[in-house]
Amino acid sequence: MSKLRSIRLIRLVALTFFAVLALPVLAQEKYPSRPIDFIVPWGPGGGSDQTARKLAKLLESELKVSVPVVNTPGATGNSGMAKFLSAEANGYTLCILAWDTYALLATNPPSWSVKDFVPLGIVIQLPSGFYVAGDHFPNWQAIDREAHARPLKVAISGFGSPDEITINYLNTKGLKLNAVPFANPGERYTALLGGHVDLLYSPAGNVKSFVDGKQMRPVMFFNSGRLAEFPDIPTSKELGYDITLPQRRAIIVKAGTDPARIEVLSQALHRVVDTSEYKAFLKDSVALENSYVPTQQAVTVMQSDLDEMKKIVRATAKK
Repeated sequence: MSKLRSIRLIRLVALTFFAVLALPVLAQEKYPSRPIDFIVPWGPGGGSDQTARKLAKLLESELKVSVPVVNTPGATGNSGMAKFLSAEANGYTLCILAWDTYALLATNPPSWSVKDFVPLGIVIQLPSGFYVAGDHFPNWQAIDREAHARPLKVAISGFGSPDEITINYLNTKGLKLNAVPFANPGERYTALLGGHVDLLYSPAGNVKSFVDGKQMRPVMFFNSGRLAEFPDIPTSKELGYDITLPQRRAIIVKAGTDPARIEVLSQALHRVVDTSEYKAFLKDSVALENSYVPTQQAVTVMQSDLDEMKKIVRATAKK
């Protein structure tokens, strides 16, 4: 082999070597370059599903990749969390964390903890309430009388959720309420409309279509002040119940994900929640107009909520 050919060969090998070293950098620069799965730990049709599908649509425009929603119901959201945590920490799997599932850390601690994920932000906040079907029970006073006389069945999202925490609290006040869990939101709604349960515990926006269609009616909201959309419906505070656990939903990514990718996702989420389309969604969901809470502040809110839920659980367990 000539000296010139040897030099050329060495140069070719060197160029190939440095090109291979550069591949990871190039790959990072292209993020995201393929679909990002969006896990919903609940069945189709409920509030978490509605929120995720609205955000997925808006994120697709921002990130320029598809964001398919993957429903994984079961065990008060634990099934979906297991699927989420089994994925790689590479920014290609998101999950919507509803407070139904987050509350498990205060009631039935699961195998995961807050150290396993990073919140990209809280994206929706709304009060929950009790609903009845049609003209069954004219008001809360009628329910209060009946619940002191006999057990009433309440459809909830799952054991260990804020739904159950609230029901256990009310039972310490003399009411007789039995929680009946349904993993799929549609099953909860059908149970109430079919007369299989007496009450439904639900965030306000989840069942708006049923309320608009006169199939369901709210009889009490767990909130400090009355809702503008329902000025005639009393709140837990004015009825003497010191409990207002709100429904919140956060978008999370697995801990260990490249901070640069987390920043890409956080910024994209920040932009989509500021769109007129998402703001209209919040209004239609009877949610707080300023629902969005970015990462750092979200961590503070989440810790405060967890402390409050643990406090209520401890107080309830003593009675």
